[in-house]
Amino acid sequence: MDSSRGTLTIAIPKGTLYKPSLDLLQKAGFNTEELAGDSRQLYFTVPADNVRYIICRPTDIPTFVEYGAADLGIAGKDTLAEQGKDVYELLDLKYGFCRFVVAAPAASVQECGGLALKNRGHARVATKFPRVAEEFFRSQGMQAEIIKLHGNIELAPLVGLADMIVDIVSTGRTLRENNLVELVDVMNSTARLIANRVNRQFKADRINRLLEQLAALVDAANKEG
Repeated sequence: MDSSRGTLTIAIPKGTLYKPSLDLLQKAGFNTEELAGDSRQLYFTVPADNVRYIICRPTDIPTFVEYGAADLGIAGKDTLAEQGKDVYELLDLKYGFCRFVVAAPAASVQECGGLALKNRGHARVATKFPRVAEEFFRSQGMQAEIIKLHGNIELAPLVGLADMIVDIVSTGRTLRENNLVELVDVMNSTARLIANRVNRQFKADRINRLLEQLAALVDAANKEG
C-alpha cells in the first residue's frame, strides 16, 4: 500500500472509457496531456498534480483498487457487479452507458407465448457474466443453468447451446443481426469512481476534494444533457 498521504494513484481503464475518463479529469484541473498521446506506457507520474496514473484493462481496475495498488479507479458498473470486489463506490460518472439484457432467438418468442420470462420455465443461459445472470434469475424465482462463455455469446442460442443469453448491449445492433430479441432489462451500467476502503480514509482530504470536483462536473453535465 502506498504510504505517501499526498500522492494519489488513479487507475484508468483502457478502451471505450479511457478518453472520457481523461476528459473528466482534465476538466477537474488535472494535467492528463501525457496520457492522451500514443505512448504504450502504462504508468505515468504528474508531479505538479501529485498524482500517479496506471493504465489497466477495465476488468483489472477493481483488483488494483481492492489491493491498494491504486487509491482510486474508474470502472464500469458491469465489471463491479460481476466481480463483487471489496471496493468503495464513490460516484456514478454518468458515461459509458450500456445495459445488461436477457435475449433469446426471435423464433422462440412466439413459441413461448411472448416475451415474458415466466413462460420459459427452466432455461440454459449463456453469458460472460455468470454472477450477474445467476443473481437475476434467482431474483425472478426461475431455475437457470448458467453457461459461462468468453465471447460470441450471441452464437450460443443459434446452435442450441443455450436457450437465452445475458449480455451487455449499447445499441442492440449485434442482437438484431443475429435474430435475437431482448426479453427484459437486467440492469444499467455506467462508469463509476471507486476507492480502496483503507486509503479512502488514509487519504480522505485529497479524495474528498477530487470527489467534490467530479460530482460538480457530472451534475453540471447532467443538467446540460
